[in-house]
Amino acid sequence: MFINNFTRSLLALSLLTITSLVYADTTLVAVASDFTKPMTEIASAFEKATGHSAKLSFGSSGKAFAQIQSDAPFEVYLSASEKYPLELEKSGHAVPNSHFVYAIGKLVLWSATPGYVDNQGEILQTGNFKHIALADPAHAPYGVVAEDVMKSLGVLDKLRPLFVMGENISQTFQFVSTGNAELGFVAFAQVIDINTGKIGSGSGWIIPDNLHGPFNQTAVLLKKGAENPAALALVDFLKSPTALAIIEKYGFGLTK
Repeated sequence: MFINNFTRSLLALSLLTITSLVYADTTLVAVASDFTKPMTEIASAFEKATGHSAKLSFGSSGKAFAQIQSDAPFEVYLSASEKYPLELEKSGHAVPNSHFVYAIGKLVLWSATPGYVDNQGEILQTGNFKHIALADPAHAPYGVVAEDVMKSLGVLDKLRPLFVMGENISQTFQFVSTGNAELGFVAFAQVIDINTGKIGSGSGWIIPDNLHGPFNQTAVLLKKGAENPAALALVDFLKSPTALAIIEKYGFGLTK
């Protein structure tokens, strides 16, 4: 009797596993590079919770936008701005009215050198540095926001000759962390100590929101993912308490 019960239980477990595998899908996701750490963690939690998996491709928002327009196979797009998702909805590359703000971006003026950047950003006015890094505003929303900040402070034209442009915010961070630029505008998520919620190394100034325009990082369901259960499930999961807790942990703001 025990053997029969054990056999039946084992068979049921096997069928459950097979059923889960049969109905598990994968979605291909284009993600703004500032969101690398939280999205990697979210993708892991998503797979555990749903059985589906997300294959992530990180890079500048503008380049992903161009690739999607050129028929890249992405199914979900997480941009660092709302501009690109809205344009994709208008052009028919995204499901109408599927966009939503998944995070509020946070910019930091940062140096790998402790004590180099003051906590009011006065170094932009008084510092004697040779290079300042930022993401290329042509295709990286973080670069657009960085230029907004410098314009608000009246230093944009003065500092422009010192610019070192990163292809995306990840490369920008590399320029500063390796000393190729003394300081630069990076994402808070790249330098945060998630245990304290503060800048974890070097020195930096967390830039107030009133020095730049809205920084609504926006996701959208692309037409190629409209029939994929994994893509639909990921869009829902990004709005879940589990995902929101991870997003907030890395220093991003949330919509109210």
